[in-house]
Amino acid sequence: MKVRLISPANLELDEAIRYYDHQLPGLGFRFFQEASAAIERIRLMPEAWTKVGARTRRCILKGFPYALLYVIETDEILIMAVAHLHRDAEHYKDRIM
Repeated sequence: MKVRLISPANLELDEAIRYYDHQLPGLGFRFFQEASAAIERIRLMPEAWTKVGARTRRCILKGFPYALLYVIETDEILIMAVAHLHRDAEHYKDRIM
């Protein structure tokens, strides 16, 4: 199944990569690798992760305080947010279905 990040999620991914790269050169790339691995896990087993809304699920990244919030559609999986786990959940509320 195809996986697509909606625009706000793509911006959040880019922001997190820049943040981690600023903290330690190469760490941003490690974050990107883990986010990519999580996307692949979601693609292979989309219903394996916890529901956080009627249709939204959450896959927590390994080694980073982030989760991917996603929705399974008929022909694709939409990543709705690259959510920092310590950020106020209100920030993502309008993207949780």
